[in-house]
Amino acid sequence: MRQRSLIAITAALSAGALTLTACGSRDSDDKGSDSAGTTITIGVDAPLSGENSTTGLGIQYGAQIAVDDANSKKLVDGVTFKIKALDDKAQPANGQQNATALVGDKTVVGTVGPLNSGVAQSMQQVFASANMVEISPSNTNPELTMGKNWQTDKKRPYKTYFRTATTDALQGGFAADYAYKDLKKKKAFVVDDKQTYGAGLAKIFNESFKKLGGQVVATDHVNTGDKDFGSLVTKIKNSGADILYYGGQYDESALITKQLKDTGVKIPLFGGDGMYATTYMETAGDAAEGDLATAVGVPVDTLPAAKSFVETYKSKGYKGDYGAYGAYSYDATMAIINAVKAAVDANDGKVPSDMNKLRSTVVDEVQKSDFEGISGKVSFDEFGDTTNKQLTVYQVEKGAWKAVKTGTYDAG
Repeated sequence: MRQRSLIAITAALSAGALTLTACGSRDSDDKGSDSAGTTITIGVDAPLSGENSTTGLGIQYGAQIAVDDANSKKLVDGVTFKIKALDDKAQPANGQQNATALVGDKTVVGTVGPLNSGVAQSMQQVFASANMVEISPSNTNPELTMGKNWQTDKKRPYKTYFRTATTDALQGGFAADYAYKDLKKKKAFVVDDKQTYGAGLAKIFNESFKKLGGQVVATDHVNTGDKDFGSLVTKIKNSGADILYYGGQYDESALITKQLKDTGVKIPLFGGDGMYATTYMETAGDAAEGDLATAVGVPVDTLPAAKSFVETYKSKGYKGDYGAYGAYSYDATMAIINAVKAAVDANDGKVPSDMNKLRSTVVDEVQKSDFEGISGKVSFDEFGDTTNKQLTVYQVEKGAWKAVKTGTYDAG
């Protein structure tokens, strides 16, 4: 079930609880709702069907496990958290509609998501207008936190937007460094899908690879949804490239590598975290062998703090892939829950009765986040970016992603 029904936040006045509302004045001694019986909703926006749904579902269920953990531990006394997951189908227009719906729901205190940077661009203003926090576990385009001129003049566009994933400014350079220094590749053919995430990542890889001394022999573009890459494959085959870098998602890259390898061209395809999903190997088959992808953070299966999360995800039989962003979604959700707890604690143990006030307080408290999550330390810099800069290169070995290098990258 993609969308969960909402439970109204009501309780009997005789029990000392007031309805949580978004407006209306209170008497001076009426500071808010007693937390007993109060339900607070956290929105999730991601592609839950169609393209990119493998990773989108990982985000949804990562958030769900966090909410279940918080409720079982009674992290905020008397408050029950619920998830409202909306499907954006990886389309900006859908994301904007979902953002409007979440803002309009007066039980929603914040949102986790989206998956895609291009979708995030359509949502940021909506959440900012409502002063409601948005934390993406996966967006990597630098413009989202530092503005369009981030390379020369960093300015944060929206104080309500945060992310637990590090940016392409680091990921693209990390990939170029590995390709040139570790793989000893000298000639790259660079392709992107013309989307915000893919084009931005490819551009940074292009620039970084050339700075290292590599040659970008050619660049090209594809459209999302394309299936036949015969023309592109011919160009790559004739270019003399010893590596193909792709900025985009696994849907197209899996087909590109398969069609390329079918012509006898055995150069590896290297991409970003949009490729890091089990679906890549399922679609590409044996052609995926030796291909590479960067992803944010440390492999979740190696993190002691994430052991329970992984066990729960598997035991519940949740669909999707937790490996890419599940842990970062869990931590983003916990940042919101911790912020709600801080707001309640500061209000004499009561949930602020004015939702506008609660949302505003949550934004401020998320900015102050400083805790150990299951993906590592969770805190944000002045731009809303995670302070966790860890990245990992994965390579397909025997049909599975295997971590081959973890570290950080100084973009200089």
